[in-house]
Amino acid sequence: MAGPQWPDYLALLKLADGYGTVGAIVGPLVELDVRTLYLKDLTLMGSTFQDKIVFENLIGYIERGEIRPVLAKTYPPSDITIAQQDFLDKKFTGKLVLIPPT
Repeated sequence: MAGPQWPDYLALLKLADGYGTVGAIVGPLVELDVRTLYLKDLTLMGSTFQDKIVFENLIGYIERGEIRPVLAKTYPPSDITIAQQDFLDKKFTGKLVLIPPT
């Protein structure tokens, strides 16, 4: 996650922590006080691709209940327009999910 709150996210990190991002849904440009980066000894990492095993491991963690994705809201397919508007409004944390019919 990036966007205007990005400096706040970095402020939450502990000494020698790392921050990884896989997107810029709330905004691609951020402000960085470089002193935060070096005084906290932070590691920043972006990622667009992982090896297949990483995804397989992630699915395993989810299936075993070791981690749970954060769901902001679920929608039936008939509410896809509402889901799209919620996505564009960017006022959620987690995933917006369309639930297929059974």
